Amino acid sequence: MKCVFCQHTETKVIDKRDIDSETRRRRECLKCKKRFSTSEHVRETAFSIVKKDGRREHFDREKLKRGLLKACEKRPVAVERIEHAIDKIEGELRKLNLKEIKSIIIGDKVMRELKKLDPVAYVRFASVYKEFKDIEDFKKEILEIKKN
Repeated sequence: MKCVFCQHTETKVIDKRDIDSETRRRRECLKCKKRFSTSEHVRETAFSIVKKDGRREHFDREKLKRGLLKACEKRPVAVERIEHAIDKIEGELRKLNLKEIKSIIIGDKVMRELKKLDPVAYVRFASVYKEFKDIEDFKKEILEIKKN
């Protein structure tokens, strides 16, 4: 592991924590004595997403994260809560144990998690995901949220 400050190749691990599917390590450079953190994710078998039009693309956790961050933009939602939602969605998808997953399944899981995080973020995402055509679509969705 290279030091992020001086690029020296020898570091020592000061602390190690396992959090969900991630391992975080606090390291210290043996040359400059500065400390930094690293994290490791377990690389699991890849699966593909089947889009509405039939196209296929590899599952991309970062794309999922960008979508949730965009929906939650300028909303009082902590990044940690978004990361937790992403972990939960990805975990549920992996438990399906499928090589290909329809995008509608992912969209539904994202909608469920956003509804818990923030109603405004949920409606933002829903407007794109459900392809709202006019203000009436927004009204229907908001009334549905208010019922629950």
